Formats: sequence, structure tokens, C-alpha cells
Amino acid sequence: MTSTSAFDTTLAGLGITRSATGPSVAAASTANTTLGQADFLKLMTAQMQNQDPFSPVDNTQMVAQMAQFSSLAGISDMSTTLKAISTKLGATSTADALAYVGKTVLTAGDTAYGRTTGGLAGAVELGDAASEVNLTISDASGQIVHAEKLGAHTAGTVGYDWSGKDASGADAGTGPFTVSITAADNGKAVTATNLVWAPVESVSTASGSAVLTLPGLGTVPVTAVRQVG
Repeated sequence: MTSTSAFDTTLAGLGITRSATGPSVAAASTANTTLGQADFLKLMTAQMQNQDPFSPVDNTQMVAQMAQFSSLAGISDMSTTLKAISTKLGATSTADALAYVGKTVLTAGDTAYGRTTGGLAGAVELGDAASEVNLTISDASGQIVHAEKLGAHTAGTVGYDWSGKDASGADAGTGPFTVSITAADNGKAVTATNLVWAPVESVSTASGSAVLTLPGLGTVPVTAVRQVG
């Protein structure tokens, strides 16, 4: 009958069982198969305490294994640190977020307000080339105050600028206006995202990422901003 050695006790503490017929080990079905630095040192100590005195552990191999483990641990720590630095650099700081207040941003939406100098500007993002792109602007009552054919364009961003006058030449006011876009390529619908300019009323960083409050559009993440004016 084979007595339980310190090595077996150490393995058992790690959730590993050793076969009674040989030195091979098998991980238990519910055991944690990941060994850390402390586990490695326990195993090495148990191995040295229970080594065959007539065939001791090769010092060269032991030192090489320790060096490899130390290198691996260092790389793992470095990777964790670099990820933390990357996350910090990629995040928008509170100061950066507050800088948006008072500015206008270009973002996806269908509600727009006229400029203080008159008129309205915006843009369209086309997913594919289009043989025709049509713009329609309606006032708060749903009445169309401006309709324009923007023509054919390749995939990408297409800008537009309306004077703020309706078909009769009268001033249509400052809005809010509802902007709609349709695009097609030889009769086949093309994906078109309408982009409008909106002033930033406030900024919130409570969720960990900066969120802008825009009139008529609600809250918009900073990542959704295409351009700052």
C-alpha cells in the first residue's frame, strides 16, 4: 500500500489526482486547470522534497523552468498594464467632454434647428453609390418647406445647405425641422443616414463614457459625433 506523500497532498490541494499505478496525473473534472506562480512554487518544493536521492532533479533544467515561468508571469503582468493604459487613453476625460458644451456637432438624426444666421446645413451618409438622392425638410406642423434633388453621388458623405426660405421665398423660421432623405441607384434603394447639426446643451459622464444632450435628438454618445463645429 502506497502512503500519501507531501507531493500527493500538494497535488490534492490543487485539485489534481495522481494515478496509483504510475507518476502520471489527471485533472479532476471540477478542478481548476490554471496554475499560478504560488502553485508552481508548491509543486517545485514538493518535487525537491520527494525526489529520488539517486537521481536528483537536474539543476540546469530547474533553473530554466523557473526562468521561463518568471518570464511568462512578467509578460502577463505587462499585458494587463498595457490593457489598462489603452483603456485610459481611449476614454474621454471629463475635461474633454465638457469642451463640447456650447459647440455644435454633426450626428445622425432627423430633427434639426436653423442657424442663428439663417438656413440649415446637414449631410447624408450613403452606404453605396446612388443615382439619385432626395432631400425633404418639413416644419413643426409637417408642412414641407423645402425639397431638393441632390443628384448622383458615390458612397460616402454628401453635404447640403438650405437657405431657410420656402418655395415662395418666405423665411421658414428656426425650426425645429424634420429632415428626411431617400436614395436609390437605378430604382434600387440605397442605405442613407441623415446627419444634422445640433448644439450641445449639456454633457454627462455618469455612465463612464461621455454622453451629449442635443435638442430634438436627446442623448447621444460622443462616439456618434461625426464632426464638431
